[in-house]
Amino acid sequence: MDLQLELNKTGGFKNLELLAKQVVEGFIAGMHKSPFHGFSAEFAEHKIYNQGESTKHIDWKLFAKTDRLYTKRYDEETNLRCHLILDNSTSMHYPESAGTSIGNLNKSAFSALACASLMHILKKQRDAVGLSVYSDAYDFYSPEKGSERHHQMLLSKLSEAVISKPESKSTETYTYLHQIAEKIHRRSLIFVFTDMFQTSEDDEKLFEALRHLKHNKHEVVLFHVFDKEKELTFEFDNRPKRFIDVETGEYINLYPDNIKDNYEKAVSSYFKTLKLKCGQYRIKYVEADIRKGFNQILTTYMVERQKFV
Repeated sequence: MDLQLELNKTGGFKNLELLAKQVVEGFIAGMHKSPFHGFSAEFAEHKIYNQGESTKHIDWKLFAKTDRLYTKRYDEETNLRCHLILDNSTSMHYPESAGTSIGNLNKSAFSALACASLMHILKKQRDAVGLSVYSDAYDFYSPEKGSERHHQMLLSKLSEAVISKPESKSTETYTYLHQIAEKIHRRSLIFVFTDMFQTSEDDEKLFEALRHLKHNKHEVVLFHVFDKEKELTFEFDNRPKRFIDVETGEYINLYPDNIKDNYEKAVSSYFKTLKLKCGQYRIKYVEADIRKGFNQILTTYMVERQKFV
């Protein structure tokens, strides 16, 4: 038995909050060279300092980096509500050999750490965040709040999700998205983390559920989480393999090269349809390849945060 592999499978994140902080700080270090100069490591909003204003709120650390004077702007109360939706169905626990180190994550762990990283930013900006988790059932819901106690509770739920692989194979994503949509009443920025795989083949129901999330003028971002190398381009060595559908338990024995072209065409067609439907419903679609890290997710947040008014 590979002891380290077993520990990775059952232990979960040792400190999800610390990992999230590392992800965000690494992103911020690179962001100072990007167009997002309005955010500091503390995520306070900035404006250019005008002569004659009080120097009390000048950000001297940012001055040292940019050689320009900016003042921090603080809001008296929360000005954004964000709801994170995590698909924790059986298929999200692929690949099973992955652990919980940043460089080796399955789709569930990747999504949980992405959520925790977004929560870290939202906390710094004193914004309210809520969380929904579903698998083969609607596992957890919490409305948007901004307290430290609430933040710690959500981190705990995210950590639990990573190690709580559902036993049932059936997943009806559209059912739970409809239920979540009914619960979010006040206008919010909604981030959905899902691989868009489900037992049912009724794609229209799934797209209608995504459309439902747009009610009450919510802004919705779909982070399509997948392992691009394996699940899209089907990069396997050409030896006899057994491929098992983790949602249904069905399997097929074959040489990967025998179906690679047809598989890639079918999956690419589905992804293209998904992108088109998201565009039709004015939902932002973002590819989230678990092998590519978190910069695109955090950049998307920054862009959507500035647009959300």
